[in-house]
Amino acid sequence: MRLVTYFTYSLFSKKSVTIYTPERDLRFENGSRINDFPGRPLFNDKNITEKTGVTLASIDDFTLLMDAESKKESTILINSGRQGDITYASDAYIATHSPVQVLLQALIKKHPKLKHENMYDAVANVRMIKSEVEIEIIRKAANITVEGIKQSAKMIKPGVDERYLEGILEGDFKINGSQRLAFGSIIKSGPNSHWPWRILATHYNRRNRVMENGDLVIFDVGCEYEQYVSDIGRTFPVSGKFTDRQKEILVMETKIADEIIKFLKPGITFKDVQTLTNSIIPDDAKKYMQVGLFFGHHLGLSTGDPNLSSAALKPGMVFTVEPWYYNHDENISVFTEDMILITEDGCEVLSSDLPRTPDALEGMMKK
Repeated sequence: MRLVTYFTYSLFSKKSVTIYTPERDLRFENGSRINDFPGRPLFNDKNITEKTGVTLASIDDFTLLMDAESKKESTILINSGRQGDITYASDAYIATHSPVQVLLQALIKKHPKLKHENMYDAVANVRMIKSEVEIEIIRKAANITVEGIKQSAKMIKPGVDERYLEGILEGDFKINGSQRLAFGSIIKSGPNSHWPWRILATHYNRRNRVMENGDLVIFDVGCEYEQYVSDIGRTFPVSGKFTDRQKEILVMETKIADEIIKFLKPGITFKDVQTLTNSIIPDDAKKYMQVGLFFGHHLGLSTGDPNLSSAALKPGMVFTVEPWYYNHDENISVFTEDMILITEDGCEVLSSDLPRTPDALEGMMKK
């Protein structure tokens, strides 16, 4: 069996990378508005190769290449986006297919003798470790987000709605150099705070609640800077002052975060982090703090950067620590999320300039 390595429409060898592309970028084409969309070449754009060193080839050549490899019954390597067996496009009436699944569907139809193997682990091993240049860009993204939250916190008060705070936050992101959001800003208050983004996003008007005295408002937000992302979270009292119970829960939750951060260092695994976290969550809070493998996710070019859950932590890894507490029974939810960089002897909190104690959070709200 001959092994040929592909990543979406790219061919990798030991010495070169080839990207197979259409002749023109169809996003710049519109037959009814030719003056507005004059077109843009891809395959014949010499600047792409000159700036990147990557060789371009016609998508027609890709078809010929796959024909040849299919006759040999070769195995091609595909990054399916997650560990395990490759997930192919379904034939369900309602389904959302990833670009990789669309690619695979075409390969199966056009080149049925090809075999497919998941190369996610190889991609994750590369992307989990950030270079010094990448780390500095991520650090800048974190600083922009910290500043945006600080500015937004000054505008929290009863009668203000959630989208107004989003506007303050996102405007500050742009003022400080962010090109776009890392994800749709999640600013949720009162009963909204008990629900994850996926549920809130299904309701058009559920993301614009007017805040009231006694509410907590949660920020779970991030920006993108030079292609790299941030993701940071804090909880504020709408009245400007936490109640005793709100403060008690927030202190408990941030104490868990502190213990996790203190534990982080090269050599341990996320399984070790899970074991620790399960041991330090108070019994009466376990119902509201269900822990998966760990409270967090890798960051880089995306907020769900490829990673291997069994990998030992190494210097250069960047991920979040975000213990959350969702209590529908008492209508109290708190959330704290920090960005962590693994160093040679421990870790660095990239979002450390953003306070998280109850008194400091209250202080941030004062103009």
